[in-house]
Amino acid sequence: MTTFYGYFKENMEALGLPAPESLFGTLQTAVGNAAIFVTHIDRYGTRITVGELIGAGTRLEKLGTVATLSAAFYVGAVIGSIAVATGRTLSGGTSIADVLLMARQQGLHRAWLVTALRRWPGTYREVPGRRAYRLLTVGP
Repeated sequence: MTTFYGYFKENMEALGLPAPESLFGTLQTAVGNAAIFVTHIDRYGTRITVGELIGAGTRLEKLGTVATLSAAFYVGAVIGSIAVATGRTLSGGTSIADVLLMARQQGLHRAWLVTALRRWPGTYREVPGRRAYRLLTVGP
């Protein structure tokens, strides 16, 4: 897996999260969709679920299997996975600083992102039990 999407999907799957290629197949589409999700979180708050984002008209229909997850967690995982994929494609690694720098450069940085990345560092790097993260974020 040496493509952006390959690394992105690998990171999301390690978290037990879906990553449809139609939403995240390239850096541009992944960043564009993440920006839409971030805008909805800005509008509705960090306690909104993925299901509520789907109901709000985002293009997340393919993510119905994770509808009860916290949207902030899922979007944090998406942003972390974008940074991981970019970092691995360009240099072979990623840190929280890389994630935050990429988020800022792409206009995706929000105050809640730092908290989400600190709370769930497995969204951007390997940690024990990272696949179980999604089970801890169900509901508001």
